[in-house]
Amino acid sequence: MKVRKRASHVREAAKDRVFGILITIILVLFAVITAIPLISELAISLSSKTASQMNLINLLPVEFTFDSWNYLLGKGGIWKPFLISVSSTAIGVIFALILNVLMAYPLSKAEFKTSKYIMLLVVFTMVFSAPKVPYFLTLRSFGLFNSYWVLIFPHIMTAYNLIIVRTFFKQFPKELEEAAMIDGCGRFRILFQIVLPASKAVLATVGLFYGVTMWNQYEHPMMFIQNMDLFPLQMKIRSIVDGGSELRAITMAQTANYTPATLSAVAVVFAILPILIGYPWIQKYFAKGAMLGSVKG
Repeated sequence: MKVRKRASHVREAAKDRVFGILITIILVLFAVITAIPLISELAISLSSKTASQMNLINLLPVEFTFDSWNYLLGKGGIWKPFLISVSSTAIGVIFALILNVLMAYPLSKAEFKTSKYIMLLVVFTMVFSAPKVPYFLTLRSFGLFNSYWVLIFPHIMTAYNLIIVRTFFKQFPKELEEAAMIDGCGRFRILFQIVLPASKAVLATVGLFYGVTMWNQYEHPMMFIQNMDLFPLQMKIRSIVDGGSELRAITMAQTANYTPATLSAVAVVFAILPILIGYPWIQKYFAKGAMLGSVKG
């Protein structure tokens, strides 16, 4: 009997190992396929003008050079749009987390009788979005046309992220809050000194969602910003990718060792780098936070 059980355990362990190996292989293949476009753009950005014009570049740089990077980071005028994107993303994430926490915490309390009706309105916004023309006119009436703040305020509250934070707060142990109230703590003190320090995972997750949205925004700047001094990074990338007459004139110069294609590749890689650099720092919170905020309704 013991021999049979041991043999069964060995077979199960072997199946688990095979399954783990297959999953690993599949995930590695997906990762490689996903990374190919970025690797290709990086190779183009590090290749010479001649190699780009002759379409000799695949996944490795041809006639390796930093000339495209040196031009775009030096004379390409990309730093101001970059700083606008960085500042609007940082400020927007801070505002979004504060607003979501202050709204989600009372909505997670059963004693707040109107929370169910408010949540119905929140879910309604997930199903029915505002038409473009009334949306544009409304934001313009608030003074957000050709304004830096249009990059921030329209994005600081989304129903999905609010639901994640609210669900997490609903799962928070009531005993801790009740003990704090017995000790004389008010609601705000409980929230900021007890609940939030234990909510790093869900806040990091929601903060990442907001950060990616604000960093990659393109539609709002295109609709609401005409002043080129307020263009975020994505709009600058569009102007580079479009390759206007000024850019073509620059790349046609004999001394130039870059083309519109290599400069576009530099801009694309440059825009992705902050996300790639920042994600590993909050990766340990990401999966945990997403699960904690989505288990219960």
